[in-house]
Amino acid sequence: MSREETAYIEKLVAINRVAKVVKGGKRFSFSALVVVGDGKGRVGYAGGKAREVVDAVKKAFEKAKRLMVRIPMREGRTIHHDVVGNFGAGKVVLRTANAGTGIIAGGAMRAVFEALGVQDVVSKCVGSTNPHNMVRATFAALQSTVAPRNIAAKRGKKVGEITSRRAAMKRRQYGEK
Repeated sequence: MSREETAYIEKLVAINRVAKVVKGGKRFSFSALVVVGDGKGRVGYAGGKAREVVDAVKKAFEKAKRLMVRIPMREGRTIHHDVVGNFGAGKVVLRTANAGTGIIAGGAMRAVFEALGVQDVVSKCVGSTNPHNMVRATFAALQSTVAPRNIAAKRGKKVGEITSRRAAMKRRQYGEK
């Protein structure tokens, strides 16, 4: 491999013992759910399954590194706007936060934010607290965030026209979108 290895933040979210019933009894194996990130806006998650815990975790980390995606962040510390994500019965609400707030999130979501490099965010999970659903719902929410720069480019406007409060009030007043 020619590309250099960067230091990754690896978080183990959940390990489950799963059983397969065969003629002679039960065959046990382990499944692991992990989150990997570079702390600078790239993050990925994956599951791995093997007869031993160590092998399952290793498989999951390797797969998660391959499946990393870039998430836009504001000032490198929080998300750009409030967002809701759904997956299965799990629903998450992510809100931007002021500097110094910290990561206010539960286990599975906290692992995603720490690996991503988010420092200030407020989140709430509604519905299922299954770690698999929480991680996937969090990823769905994060992938639906859009940077103001991208929106401005699509609309052919300047970033200031989209982000300023005065412009937003003016648009609302005249019924524009």
